[in-house]
Amino acid sequence: MRGKRPAWRVLAACALLAVAGCASLPEPPAPIRVMTLNVRLPLDSDGPDRWALRRDAMARLIDDTAPDLLGTQELMRSQADELAARLPQYAWFGVGRGGGDADEHMGVFYRRDAWRLLDSGHFWLSDTPQVPGSISWGHPYPRMASWGLFERSADGVRLYLLNTHLPYRPDDVEARLRGAALILEWLGARQDVPVIVTGDFNDVPGGEVHRRLTAVLDDAWEQAPRREGPEGTFHGFTGTPDRRIDWVFARGLQARSVRTVDAPVEGRHVSDHFPVLVEFAAPRP
Repeated sequence: MRGKRPAWRVLAACALLAVAGCASLPEPPAPIRVMTLNVRLPLDSDGPDRWALRRDAMARLIDDTAPDLLGTQELMRSQADELAARLPQYAWFGVGRGGGDADEHMGVFYRRDAWRLLDSGHFWLSDTPQVPGSISWGHPYPRMASWGLFERSADGVRLYLLNTHLPYRPDDVEARLRGAALILEWLGARQDVPVIVTGDFNDVPGGEVHRRLTAVLDDAWEQAPRREGPEGTFHGFTGTPDRRIDWVFARGLQARSVRTVDAPVEGRHVSDHFPVLVEFAAPRP
């Protein structure tokens, strides 16, 4: 009859099995970095903060923070082309809110070396959302949302990103609520893939728009265990923000960290809004 194995051999064998088991576990997917940024229209009346003096700093900020996906607001085609020329690692898509190349775009930039755009589209925040340039509910300008379905080349992770800009006037409460309702309707038809929503919502947390959206989506600023920078985002080129109106939401993704990027670049604020950068844990494909 054979004797029992020495205890040290049993422990060593268990340790080897544990190491082998750990080694066989796949690496977790790389995190997903998403930013929202109201770039501010190119207006000569901005004087020392006009676009010609900000564009290089903005390109450097995007390059330094390296978001995988970037939702912009108040983006004119000329600004998009200038940023794209300075950031060749990014592609972008968008349409003017009037339906052509003129006027503001809800431009979405993405890392062309890491992500594929599988599908995209636009709808207008009006009673006729498929009619370009359509306006309803009493506000003076067309408002819209642009969206893309993305797939990461390295691991097949898929997600939607929707980017928007809600009406800004205090009296536009009803227009903001109806616009949010259309976004929620769009979300309701897309339940099988994680979704990120970026934008300038011209409302504050605790308002009705925020309450309705957070009934379905997670606000990254509230969800993330790590936060950096001021809570407020709009500062009017002063560097002192007074309210948080730029939000990043998600469904089906966990925010790991969120940062309000408030540091000037080369001594200059890149916009009258601070960008908000979120890192999400990626789902397994």
